[in-house]
This record gives sequence, structure tokens and C-alpha cells, in this order.
Amino acid sequence: MENSTAWYLFDGMDQLDTPALVVYPQRVQHNIDTAIKMVGNPDRLRPHAKTHKSPDLTRMLLASGIRQFKCSTIAEAEMLAKEGVPDILLAYQPVGPKIDRFFQLMETYPGTIFSCLVDDRTAALELMKKSGALHLPLTVYMDLNVGMQRTGTKPDEDALEFYTDLYKEPQVNIKGLHAYDGHISDPDPILRQQRVEAAFAPVWAMKKELIRRGIKEVEIIAGGMPSFAMLASYPDLVCSPGTFVYWDKSYTDKLSDTDFIPAALVLSRVVSKPEENRVTLDLGHKSIASENSLDKRVHWLNASGLTAVGHSEEHFFFTSEGAANLEIGDLLFGMPYHVCPTIALYEKAITVIDQQIAGNWETVARARTLSL
Repeated sequence: MENSTAWYLFDGMDQLDTPALVVYPQRVQHNIDTAIKMVGNPDRLRPHAKTHKSPDLTRMLLASGIRQFKCSTIAEAEMLAKEGVPDILLAYQPVGPKIDRFFQLMETYPGTIFSCLVDDRTAALELMKKSGALHLPLTVYMDLNVGMQRTGTKPDEDALEFYTDLYKEPQVNIKGLHAYDGHISDPDPILRQQRVEAAFAPVWAMKKELIRRGIKEVEIIAGGMPSFAMLASYPDLVCSPGTFVYWDKSYTDKLSDTDFIPAALVLSRVVSKPEENRVTLDLGHKSIASENSLDKRVHWLNASGLTAVGHSEEHFFFTSEGAANLEIGDLLFGMPYHVCPTIALYEKAITVIDQQIAGNWETVARARTLSL
């Protein structure tokens, strides 16, 4: 895969209005192929749609042999179902109105198997009530907390009893365990490996005990992006990374032990130069993920020495000697530090194939609702 310093340039780029999102499908395919090679079989991948939210990229994944997907919202689930995905996990515990919407998915797309997460008995009971009232099956995975402290139940004796009780429910198909370890992102692969092994040891132990109790099939869906290289070597689990399709600057820096390459960039222009050593770009909060510090929001591929000093809704301003080399109207290519929320800020991505503008991909599932 070509990865020269000018790989991102293409004909017609000067005609694009900014800020803009650009995707390079050939590089996306490289990343898909890399992920499949790492796990050895597309059946061991359940990629997360939260990163791309795109029907076009979903079709690329399907064409590569991937048949099971993961998502965070009902809209993402519906987008996947519309593309004919046969197996969709809503990596969320539905509560409130989301319960009704979840079962509407089953009614609207009967050719797709839908599952969700549970980590609480009361929430599981509400799902079972709705399942019984509609005479629809309920397929779930138990969500485990392996250290991130975001969702999930601890993999302990209470979780074993909870799982066993769900297994005995005739209307419930509990398929296995789900564990996300987004808190582990050490750049040192040896330390990361040690932390992954420690985090997942209770998960392996829980599966072993469930099997001992007579539950023969316990699937494990494990990990996000930082642990992917480690978990890919475990044959008895399904990996669910998301960012690999587009990649970003944060993981480029932290995960140097992988072969993924950036495949999505933002374009921005210099719109003002208040002082000789200060420039303002049109890449505001509404155009780039802004949860990180100013210096960890975008990495410029064709400009250096820029120090971020301020960020507002429609503007990003920089200073330093590097700013003196830029003029109003100059076009800059930036790699997001966090690509997932950046993608959600754009209605569409412009696609570039062989240095030519090829079309665009709509970010359909950035919406909270499609038809359901």
C-alpha cells in the first residue's frame, strides 16, 4: 500500500469547499484486509459501525466476508439491517423507549438476528416482558466490566448466577459474554499485553465455570482497538474493533505494532492571518472532534510547527513561526486524533480513488433515528 508523504493529494482538491471530510477507499480496503489477516478468518470479526456509520463501508465489509457487526445506536443498527447484515449486536443495554425501538427492528427486519447487551436484572426483566408480549425472541450477551468502569457487571459469582438464570429463561437466548477494555491503551505493547491478560483473566474463568455448570456454548466478544492485536491471537473469541477502517492520529501514535494506515482526513483552509505568526483555519468544534486538549485534535500532514492556541465553533487558530509560511486560502490536510466523533460531524465523506474524486459516502447513521 502506497504510503508516501503525498499519498493524500488528489486532482480537484482545490475546488472543494472546506471544512470537508475525505475518505480513501483503497486504504480502507487495506485496513479491512489487515484486520482479517490478523484474526485469520472474517468469522472472528464483528466490526463496530460507530466509527463509519456508512452504508458504503458496510458493503465493503460484507464483500470482504464479514457477516456480523456491532453498533451503538438504533439508527446504526437499522443502517446495517438495510444493507442486509445478517447478525447485529446493539452494544448497549436498551432502557426506556429504546426497548420499543429495539423490538421494532426485529419486526421490520426479520431476516436479521438482533441482539443486545444486559448487565442488570431489572433491565433484563423489562426486555423479557416486551419479548413475551410481542412473542419475539430475545437474544442477549452479558456485558462485563473488565476495568473501564463504564458499563457492565463484574465477572464474579453474582454474574454467574445472573447468567445462569437468563440461560434458564425459555424466551431468552443468552449467547455469551461481552467485554470492552477501552481503558487499556498503553503505547508499550508488552505492558498492553500484560494489562489485557489481567483484565480478561476473569472473563476466561467465567466462561470455564459456565461450561462446567452445563452451559455448553459461551461466545466471547472482546475488546476494542488497543487490545485488538493481542486478542486476535486468541482463537476462541470474536474481536470487535471499530477505528481500524479509518484509523487516526491517536492510534497511529499509540499502536505502532499494527499495520493499519490512515484512510480518512479533514480538509481545512486558512481563512485569516491576524498577525504574521498567527493563522486561523475553518476547522471549528463542528468539524473536528474536540474532547481532547488543543494539541490533540488534529495533526497536519502538509504543515508543521503550528501551535494550537484557540478553538471555537467555526475557527481553529494557531501561532508559531510555521504560521508565517501560510497564506490565506492555503489548503491543509489534517488527520483527526479521534476519527469516530469527527466522522459524525459530516453529512458525507468525499471519496478519492487513484488520486481522483470518485464520489461521496453519506454518513447515514449520524442521525439518531432513520425510520424507527
